[in-house]
Amino acid sequence: MFALTFKLLTHTMRILTFLVRHGSSKYAHSEETLDAFYRQTLPSINRKMIVLDNALPPWLPVETRGETTILPGDNAAWEFSAWDRGVNWIGKDIWSYDLVHLVTSAFDTLYTDYIRRLSAPMLTWAAQHAVCLGHIDCYNDPVEILSYRSQHWIRSGFLFLPPAELKAIGSLVSVGGSRPWFSGDPTAPFATDAPLSANYRDYITGWLTGRNIGQGVTWHSAFELTRENLPHFEAKTKAILNEHLLSIRLRAMGCAAIDVTWLAGCLAKTSSIPLDVAWYEQLQSRPTDAVECRAAPANLGSVAETAVG
Repeated sequence: MFALTFKLLTHTMRILTFLVRHGSSKYAHSEETLDAFYRQTLPSINRKMIVLDNALPPWLPVETRGETTILPGDNAAWEFSAWDRGVNWIGKDIWSYDLVHLVTSAFDTLYTDYIRRLSAPMLTWAAQHAVCLGHIDCYNDPVEILSYRSQHWIRSGFLFLPPAELKAIGSLVSVGGSRPWFSGDPTAPFATDAPLSANYRDYITGWLTGRNIGQGVTWHSAFELTRENLPHFEAKTKAILNEHLLSIRLRAMGCAAIDVTWLAGCLAKTSSIPLDVAWYEQLQSRPTDAVECRAAPANLGSVAETAVG
């Protein structure tokens, strides 16, 4: 802990935040809430905020307001394509920051207690390691997507990455278009040959339509799956897949998924944090809000999850 504190005293941390929104009517106070988080948690950092508004037409000029820049996003793949737009726009200046903070305007919904556990020592530690720091979510059972079998992911609404890890991953968009994913039929929305396991299809459909998928919580924006709502279902499904595949791709290149609550408990005891602790071990050993995961096969505990087959 002393080493982390000493670094904070000798180096002013710089954090670049990309906040994605779609207009300012829904989640109207997201920017204000995010500002409050930084004032309370990291009052002395050097911070720049870039707001990517996916509702703005692409021809609008960039607007600058103090340390905040507002520019049109790219809604092709929701937040993921917008973040790509932000990374491309900032260019080589990204290397002057210690961490990049990826946020969506919905970050203050569902479970948010982990956000208040973030601290300056924690973010200093994250800036020095190949990690993706955020809240780890999981399914009750492993699912299959493309050639991967996976059970967990980092929630994409509020996560931190060192610039090197973000640049190494390339585009944050893993899934685009409608093929090979969807059938066009609301009664059976997935293509028969879609590269998704049956339980993953069921998890997604149940979550988006408001069904409890076995974890005692339902989504805040559930909707009925009808022909009129099918385009929204497909877009939201692609966002779910992009979120999960982002975590899979990061782990595959050696960027460890680190749970905020688990790390907070570790840093309260020591500054020596292992990077190879399995995701389910992190969740089960959280000092608060622990999750008792079902026994997972050994290959699901590795940093890079294995391919199916």
